[in-house]
Amino acid sequence: MVAKVGGDKLQKEGARKRRHPAEDGGKEDWKKKRGEQEKGRAMAQGDGGRKRLDALSVGYFRRVGERLSEGFEEDEEREMFVENVLAEVKDKASLVATDRTGSITLQRLLPLASPEQVGEVLAELGGELGARFKEVSCDRCGGHVVESALRQMSRWEEFSPKDPSSEEDDEVESTGTLETQLLSLSQVVRDNSAEFIRHVHGSHVVRTLLHVLGGCLGPPRTESRPGAKEHRVNPELTDFEIPTSFWYELKSLTETLMENINLSVTDGAASAVFQTMLTVCHRKRPKLCKQLLDRTMEYLTSRSSAPGISPLLVFLKDQTASRLIDTIIQLCHKSLLRDLYKNHLKGNLVDLALHPIANFPIQRLTAASAKYKLFLRLFDELVEGVESVLAAGHMGVIVQLAESCAESGEKQDEMMRCLLNSFHCAEPGSRHVCCLPLFMSLLTYEVYYQSDATEGSTQKEVPLTSICYHGSRLVQALAKFKERSHLLSSLRTLSPADLLTMASDPSGSHVLQALITTSSDKGRGKILKRLEGQYVQMACSKLGSRVLEAVWNSASVSQRQSIAQELVPSESKLRSDQFARHVWAKFALSHFVHRRAHWQEIQTGESKKRKLFSDLLE
Repeated sequence: MVAKVGGDKLQKEGARKRRHPAEDGGKEDWKKKRGEQEKGRAMAQGDGGRKRLDALSVGYFRRVGERLSEGFEEDEEREMFVENVLAEVKDKASLVATDRTGSITLQRLLPLASPEQVGEVLAELGGELGARFKEVSCDRCGGHVVESALRQMSRWEEFSPKDPSSEEDDEVESTGTLETQLLSLSQVVRDNSAEFIRHVHGSHVVRTLLHVLGGCLGPPRTESRPGAKEHRVNPELTDFEIPTSFWYELKSLTETLMENINLSVTDGAASAVFQTMLTVCHRKRPKLCKQLLDRTMEYLTSRSSAPGISPLLVFLKDQTASRLIDTIIQLCHKSLLRDLYKNHLKGNLVDLALHPIANFPIQRLTAASAKYKLFLRLFDELVEGVESVLAAGHMGVIVQLAESCAESGEKQDEMMRCLLNSFHCAEPGSRHVCCLPLFMSLLTYEVYYQSDATEGSTQKEVPLTSICYHGSRLVQALAKFKERSHLLSSLRTLSPADLLTMASDPSGSHVLQALITTSSDKGRGKILKRLEGQYVQMACSKLGSRVLEAVWNSASVSQRQSIAQELVPSESKLRSDQFARHVWAKFALSHFVHRRAHWQEIQTGESKKRKLFSDLLE
């Protein structure tokens, strides 16, 4: 199936011409020119002149992909199909893996294959002694296939015999090949670690290898579109059992990687590998992780810098190094966290919070310290620069500071006073009731109400329009404070139209839900009184209906009855609406109309159960 020069096509094209170029004595020139064209086309396709799958093979693997999309009704049919396709792959696995169509098909096929079959594919990809693993792993398409093969080790236990005394030979045959090839790949990575971890594709193979050796996997990697925004969300990992050999191999691999610790602060791909290494070890090998963290910090703090300035202050402002430090802060133990602040960051937190890159590790530090007394010192230092941080637009720092106050239960009053001052609604006291729309929009009093500071305490009515993501996050954090009187008083001054705007807004709906559900029965009743007349519109809104359901779940029986009485007259509208019909069903409003006594009995029972569980949780 290896691509050949299209001789038949050339003959057909030549037959159409009146005279072959060779007839003019230019045969050698024609061959040379044709060869240059083919070489140029190969270079343009990015294959550097290497062999590629022919069109017939590409079509075959495309049809295989289509068949995989249809699925299989019986296991036997699936097993036979996988076996037949892998028979076609045999002896040309590298060509298939490094072809775009072949790679995509193999990635989808390997999860359906047995560990033994996956091991055979890996064995062919690696060649004798794993000599070709590096070439395939560092290929844009081949790297994905190697990753997919590695991930199948998570199914190792499925193919192990239930009775250890029986079928021992089958187990070795089924999983031994895959285990052996995985260890062979790890050896190749250790022998070429610097090249692997710096390579844009090879580094991903190393990261998957670390996960598999550790016995935990996240969701498979997907090819991102050019220009697409990268979402740095920590994936949820799933644990699985591993062979004993992996336990020792992970230790060996981490030791080899630590020899290239210098690359972790200079190369983005290598930095990501070290972050994965620390994350996996923190989850599966805590003692090893502690050693790695200490060694990494020792290296970072030993670099030379200006006299009297910690090298960490330089690394924190570097895009590559700051991400590694971010991970270290997230995973480090109490003593290392305390040393980090005391010897390197103390007195510099506000400056770092104002930096476009360093502010992110400061957010992580604030979150990590919430469990310790160290947070009190961090807070006292950061609170001095809250208004400057707000002006710089680094709202993540402010939100995290509020969330840490809520988690620790400390400095909550100071945080609220600081925010009131920063948004210019602390003095006079009559401005306190304006704090909620200011916090949600992240605008100062003068900007929001378009007034001058000298005008006094009077303000004109301004409809609630601008609610931003970070403003919503800030208020949700403040809603967890012990003292929420300022927020609730401000909420009760909003007009019903503003409350409906909040309920229907992607960010505002979370705020309204948080404030209502965390209120006492009396406080919730005051808010619901303001919402009267808006329930039908809320029920017909995608976001508002969710808020209404959350309110219902936390409401008392009498409050539920008031909501139901307002909704019932609009039965036809609610039942025909795509969102409100779910509200009608969940609130059992048909029961409310026809069997009200029974409905009230059910609601009373649910209310007692909810109160019982809340008492147990407290």
